[in-house]
Formats: sequence, C-alpha cells, structure tokens
Amino acid sequence: MTEPRKGSSVLNTDANMAVPDDFYEALLGMHRDLTDAQSALANARLILLLANHIGDAAVLGDAMAAARSGVPGVPMEADHA
Repeated sequence: MTEPRKGSSVLNTDANMAVPDDFYEALLGMHRDLTDAQSALANARLILLLANHIGDAAVLGDAMAAARSGVPGVPMEADHA
C-alpha cells in the first residue's frame, strides 16, 4: 500500500472485494453485445463515474500511475501533478 499523504486518502491496492469473481462477471456482462467503440465508451463512463465517487485527486493520481505501470512496454511518464 502507498504511504499516506498529509490530508488525503491512500490508494488501497489490497484485495478489498468480498466476491471479486461476481464483479468480474458483471464487468464482462456490461460489455456483452457491445461493439469495440461502445465498449471503450462504457469503460470511459465507468472510470469517470468511479473517479467522481472517489473524489480524491491524489488517490486517483496514484491509481492512474499504478495502472500505467502495469502495462508492459509502456514507460512511466514524469509526474505532472
């Protein structure tokens, strides 16, 4: 887990779902019968809805950095925050 920043929340990267397989199945279901473009749009809308729910720019920045660092062959960008 990331070190806490003063006055902000911390990105929780520990397992935090009671039944993660159910979420995964629901996520797959959300994409069922969508075109690639519709699927990308649904993903973008889901990301924005969850980002709004989280509402903490530091946590969201940590999440974006963690997601990008997990993509093979993609260099990390300098911190622009």
